Amino acid sequence: MADLTGRSMEPPAAAWPPCGFPANWSLEPVWAPGFPVESAMWFQTHASSSSSEEQLQQLRYGAATTPNLAIQEEEEAQYKMEMEIHDPIQVFAEAAHEFKININMRDMKIHRYPASIQRLEACYTTPTTVAIGPYHHGEDRLRPAEKVKHVAAYHCIMESGRSVQEMYATVASVAGEARGLYDKDMVAGIGDDDFLPMMFYDACFLVQYMLTCTSGGSEMDPSLRSYFDGNDSNIFHDILLLENQLPWRVVKTVMGFRPVLLEEFITYLKDGLQDRKLTEKKSPALDDSYEPPHLLGLLRFYIVGRSNIKRTRLPQTESMSFSVSAIELAEIGITLTANKTSELIEMGVKNKRVLFAEISLPSLSLDHARASWLINMAAFEVCTTPNFQAVEDEESVVSSYLLLFAMLVDREEDVHELRRKRLLQGGGGLTNKEALDFFTGLQGLPLGSSYIRIMEEIENYRVKRRTRTKLHAFVYKNLRIIVTVFSAVGFLAGVFGSLMSLRRRS
Repeated sequence: MADLTGRSMEPPAAAWPPCGFPANWSLEPVWAPGFPVESAMWFQTHASSSSSEEQLQQLRYGAATTPNLAIQEEEEAQYKMEMEIHDPIQVFAEAAHEFKININMRDMKIHRYPASIQRLEACYTTPTTVAIGPYHHGEDRLRPAEKVKHVAAYHCIMESGRSVQEMYATVASVAGEARGLYDKDMVAGIGDDDFLPMMFYDACFLVQYMLTCTSGGSEMDPSLRSYFDGNDSNIFHDILLLENQLPWRVVKTVMGFRPVLLEEFITYLKDGLQDRKLTEKKSPALDDSYEPPHLLGLLRFYIVGRSNIKRTRLPQTESMSFSVSAIELAEIGITLTANKTSELIEMGVKNKRVLFAEISLPSLSLDHARASWLINMAAFEVCTTPNFQAVEDEESVVSSYLLLFAMLVDREEDVHELRRKRLLQGGGGLTNKEALDFFTGLQGLPLGSSYIRIMEEIENYRVKRRTRTKLHAFVYKNLRIIVTVFSAVGFLAGVFGSLMSLRRRS
C-alpha cells in the first residue's frame, strides 16, 4: 500500500512484530501487542519444526565457526577497562556529554517533581485512577485501568478503519525515541517488549478520553463512554500530572489514525480554571509553531496565553520589597480586582484616577482539581526554565500567578477577602483553611518575572506618589478616628447651631 506520494505505507520491518515474536508468524484478528507468548489464543506461528531445527543448527554452526568474535569482544572490554583506569577523564567526558544532552532536551522531557513541589500533599502529585507512562506503571491501585486501556485501544483501532499491525508499527516507530525523554533510572529495567506496548495503549487511552471532551466522541461505544463519564474528574486530574505524561509525538501519531478536534479540546481545557462559562465559546487559534512536550504542556501554553503588550523597563528605585501584604496595598491605595480574561498572562498594576491603582488578576475557582492543575503547570515551569528572570513573562507566569495569591493571604480572613473581591469564585471547592494551606505551601516556588514586574510597579507607584500614598496610608490607618472626630465635630456644630438659634429667639 502506498500514499499519494508513492511512498510505501507498510509498517517498518524493525517495528514489527512487537514483543520479540518471531518474524514468520501470522496474526489472528484478536491479537493485541504486549501480551505474553504463552497466550496462544491471541496468535499462532507457522514456523515448522524443521525450520526451527534449521535455525538452531545455524546458531550452533555460527558459534562454532566464529571463535575470534568472542576473543575480540573480550579484548575490547579489557581495553575499555584499561582506559577507565589509565584515562579517567574519559568517564567525566561521557558524564558531561550525557548531561549536555539532557539539558538540551529539557523542554521536551518528561520530568520528575522538583524539590520545591514535593512538599505538597500527594493528592496534587500522584495519580488516583490511571497511570500514563512508566513512572507510576504497575502500581496496585491503578491496575483496574489497565484493562480499560485494552478496551480503548480496541475501539481506537476499529474506529480508525486501519489494521492493528499498521497502527501499532507506526506508533512503535516513534515510541522508541520516547524512552530517552524519561528519567533514565526509571526506565532502565523496562524492556522494549513492555515499553512499546505501554506507549501504544496509553496513547490510545488518552485519545479516546480526549474524544469524550469534544463532539467527536458522540458515537463512542456506550460502555467505554460510561467509564470515562463516571471517572471523568479523576482521569482529568491524573492526565495533567507532571509525572503522568506521554510524549506528545506519540499521542499525535495515534491522533493521525483517530483524529481529535484539537481546538475544541483546548477550549474545553481552558474553561477548567473557572466556574463561570461563556455561553458562546471562542476556540483559540492553534499556534503551529508550538510543539508541546506533552498534554500538560499543551494545556499550560493555551491557559497562559500570549501578551501583545511590550513591557517597558521601569526606573530603578533605591530598594524594593519582594512581598507586600493586602493591608499594605490597601494603605497606599492599591486595590485588588478580578479581570474578565481566562489567560493568566493578563495580570498587572493599572493606575486608576489620581490617588488609586489596582492589581488586576484573572479570577480562580479553587478546588482540588484546579489546585492540582496549577501546581503541576508551575512544576513544569520550574523544570524547563533555568532562570525565571532571564525569560519572557509567559515562561514563568503560572508560578507568578500562584505566588501573588500566596503573597496576599496570611490568615483565613484574607482568603475570605479574596472571595469578597471575586478573585476567588464559587462556594464549593477548597475551604478557607484548605485554600490558605495550599497557597502558603507554595513559598518554595522561584519568583517569576511577572511577579517581580508587579513588585516593581508597586514600588514605583509608592515612590512617585510618596506624599499622596503617605496621606492615603494615614487616612486608612486612622479612618475610624477621623470618622469619630468628624462625627463629633458635626454633633458639636449641630449643638452650637441650636444654641445660637435659641439665643436669637430669646
